[in-house]
Amino acid sequence: MANDVAPGGQLTTTTDVENFPGFPDGIMGPELCDRFREQSVRYGTTIFTETVESVDLSNGSPFRVVSGEREVLADTLIVSTGAVAKRMDFAGAGEENGGFWNRGISACAVCDGAAPIFRGNPLAVVGGGDSAMEEASFLTKFGSVVYVLVRRDVLRASQIMQDRAKSNPKIKLLYNTVPVEAFGDSQLQGLKVKSTVDGTESTIDVNGLFFAIGHEPATKFLDGQLELDEDGYIITEPGTTTTSVPGVFAAGDVQDKQWRQAVTAAGTGCMAALQAEHFLASQSEHC
Repeated sequence: MANDVAPGGQLTTTTDVENFPGFPDGIMGPELCDRFREQSVRYGTTIFTETVESVDLSNGSPFRVVSGEREVLADTLIVSTGAVAKRMDFAGAGEENGGFWNRGISACAVCDGAAPIFRGNPLAVVGGGDSAMEEASFLTKFGSVVYVLVRRDVLRASQIMQDRAKSNPKIKLLYNTVPVEAFGDSQLQGLKVKSTVDGTESTIDVNGLFFAIGHEPATKFLDGQLELDEDGYIITEPGTTTTSVPGVFAAGDVQDKQWRQAVTAAGTGCMAALQAEHFLASQSEHC
């Protein structure tokens, strides 16, 4: 683990996973994580549930990995530490004190938007970039109306994404608007929102709220030893999991800023494992 990301990452806070092969009726995110772990242990994996504090990649393989409990030397290394969806902090938005996180509030429309609690109901998305426009458009397949709460008086999204959202009759753009409170009973029923211009408050009835304000990849512990893009994601060679350091590979959301799905993470995990195996074989041949 790294950057305080729990084992399983965002999947542990996802409810129904509908697009992972082999589960025709869907599966809960935490249960899927448990099955991943059981399968790994069955094939001989030794798992240490610890937080990695630092790594040393400067001298090549073997690489030094340091946690609070131990120091490990690894001939090859796969970084799959994931990314954390950015969330807003306001009354009712969290998990504690009666908050509605996972009870109507989510940070992944593609993951959760098709759930029965959202179908045919008014929904809201927070954000003004391409991701927000894309998620709003996706949610129109299920919701009766989708409000997009935009902090500023303009959108940051590309023109084509703006045009797509503005031309969709089910999308309502609310500029200069931020959520300040979520309310309901057992599920989210509405939001109190505030104008960023004059501070006036009002309420909107929604049964779903989706944060689309970006993600933070768990790469701080690398301390700049791998090449990252401007948003902190690990850069890999196209079509591979190869990083800027030979023998170090990256898989999952830590190197994927576009798709961010469990099934795509599993695919790149398979790629990284095969590439690591090939790397070890090539090193043995040169010994």
